[in-house]
Amino acid sequence: MSDTPQTLPYAGIRVVEFTHMVMGPTCGMLLADLGADVIKVEPVGHGREGDATRKLIGSGAGFFPMFNRNKKSVALDLLTPEGKEAALKLIATADVVSENFKPGTMQKLGLDYASLKTLNPRLIYVSHKGFLPGPYEHRTALDEVVQMMGGLAYMTGRPGDPLRAGTSVNDIMGGMFGAIGAMAALAQREKTGQGQEVQSALFENNVFLVAQHMMQFAVTGKAAAPMPARISAWAVYDVFQVKDGEQIFLAVVSDSAWKTFCEAFGFADLLADERLRRNNDRVRAREWMLPELRQRLASHSAAELGAVFEANALPFAPITQPHDLFDDPHLNATGGLAPIALPDGRPAKAVLLPLTLDGERPPVRLSPPKLGEHNVEVLTALGYTPEQAQALGVSQDTM
Repeated sequence: MSDTPQTLPYAGIRVVEFTHMVMGPTCGMLLADLGADVIKVEPVGHGREGDATRKLIGSGAGFFPMFNRNKKSVALDLLTPEGKEAALKLIATADVVSENFKPGTMQKLGLDYASLKTLNPRLIYVSHKGFLPGPYEHRTALDEVVQMMGGLAYMTGRPGDPLRAGTSVNDIMGGMFGAIGAMAALAQREKTGQGQEVQSALFENNVFLVAQHMMQFAVTGKAAAPMPARISAWAVYDVFQVKDGEQIFLAVVSDSAWKTFCEAFGFADLLADERLRRNNDRVRAREWMLPELRQRLASHSAAELGAVFEANALPFAPITQPHDLFDDPHLNATGGLAPIALPDGRPAKAVLLPLTLDGERPPVRLSPPKLGEHNVEVLTALGYTPEQAQALGVSQDTM
């Protein structure tokens, strides 16, 4: 893990974030991966011991190590005059401030945009919230809340059984849109010399995700059916249970692909069947055609089917659990996974941003930091002595 490569696009940009959970940290991680110097201010004192996601278990255990790499941690008690003063000195060096606390929290601390822009008109301030300003802004939102009220859970589950998506889609994408907004504001600052406030929200992000289904209704006049009950645009586009109970997703999405599929498996009778000549004919025949295909393919293993589909450039996918991806040959061969140290010192692999810059994936430069790990490094640059910097990172409750 090296120092910031100066070739990364946001090298030289400093981001100070007051974030927790997933949405705000995602924004900072993205900017950090692209080269920004991101300093995570974590609360201490009054029963707080840094970002609460450091100690989550279960489905939250991966939050902190995933979304806080390439960052430095400074621990401060913002409820003390000394802690707030240090935060303001740090913010004075920032290009971007990012936060995702409840509405009013930063205002109570005197760290809201209205307060800070008078100190630095060039500051870009990114707020990540549940809702953009409006009738819902007072509500407490979570990813699952907005998935339920924003149509995504309805579309994901079976009819009558709404189901949240299997990852923090709105938190992650909401953080990404916050980062995109910061990038846009930085570009505009180059023209105007002025900063601005950027807002991103979970609910509005979720609505953006389901907008294609809203437009489907606008075009057809018919409500979109949940994905498990939808009328597929393609006849063969489904999960098949095959030999030894294995599962595999198979897709045949064009007339030429249907010909290739039938020839590859010796299904000359299906290829000659007039009822299956065109894709739309096959969609209409799904009720009887799919059981027939399931029966014919059931004796093959998933690996055998995958090999035939791959050899014939037909889409397929094994049904994979997330942890299996650590051993994925493509990810490992292409550098999509990078070594990190977890906060407790254990080694792990981090998933890098899904893009390349000049053929390279933006790297991991810093493992997820320990609480207050960079107090001395960051605060001594602001004029504090090492002893003062260390003291600011210690809970005053125990002193």
